Amino acid sequence: MAASTFWLLNALNKTYSTQTTYPIRFVYDAEELIPIQPLPEEVSINVTGRGWKLLRKSLMLEVQPADIFIRNLPRNNYILGSALRPALVNVLDGLELNFVATDTVHFNFDPKIQRRVALRLDPGQNLTDNLHALVGPVRISPDTITLTGPASLIDSLPNPFLLRLPDQKLTGPAKIAVPVNYNYKSLVSANVEEAQVTVNVKSLAPEERQVIPQLVNVPEGRLVSIRPPIVVVRYQVLQDSVPLLNRDALKVVLDYKKFNPIDSTLVPELVQKPQGIRNVRVWPDKIKVSSR
Repeated sequence: MAASTFWLLNALNKTYSTQTTYPIRFVYDAEELIPIQPLPEEVSINVTGRGWKLLRKSLMLEVQPADIFIRNLPRNNYILGSALRPALVNVLDGLELNFVATDTVHFNFDPKIQRRVALRLDPGQNLTDNLHALVGPVRISPDTITLTGPASLIDSLPNPFLLRLPDQKLTGPAKIAVPVNYNYKSLVSANVEEAQVTVNVKSLAPEERQVIPQLVNVPEGRLVSIRPPIVVVRYQVLQDSVPLLNRDALKVVLDYKKFNPIDSTLVPELVQKPQGIRNVRVWPDKIKVSSR
């Protein structure tokens, strides 16, 4: 044991050259700049030094990282390994730097910005079934969010920012907590994590009404007959508006200028309807026409 100890102490007092890694640290204003990729944490170097110093370095005992100062937004997203020599020499306590083995250190900084973005409900989302409808404006609280992060990533996010409600078919008024979901959450932060969405949903009543279509633009002296002589207009109306609906306002025309000689038909057109009806369909979609 004594011999081994003596041999070890003797070996640690000798001088060696070796290739190893050394920690680096980027120093920048975190209020102005933000890295959009993980920053390198070490470089490979070739050094000469006594075994004691090399052992202490390998055990990371009292090792001071080499600082890389980023004072403004860099023009290039890299720095040559040789350019790190002064910073490394200043911190290699008792070690002689032979050369920097790492050829290039890559990084990517972006200006750090804040942007206020409006919140809106996704218009492409169907919130109700066929017997209910969304009525009136949608209220969102808060109606804006503030995003903080790299300029390039924040600029890629939509404005206004669209919220999607959890998949469900609403049958009545509701107030729903909706998470604010977006990409790059590891780099972009928002001042709120969810918004309260208030919607008013009402029931729809299905109705249908028979209407005699009116022929227009028939040439003078031409006798025209249609089959069938009536059309059925199917529609929906809000349940609480049923007693107020003016059903006599429905008007359907058959424009003879649009006569299709191939199948001798006209397409019925709804040209007038009462206020408040929705999902309107006219049946049949074609009317057979005969004339002489």
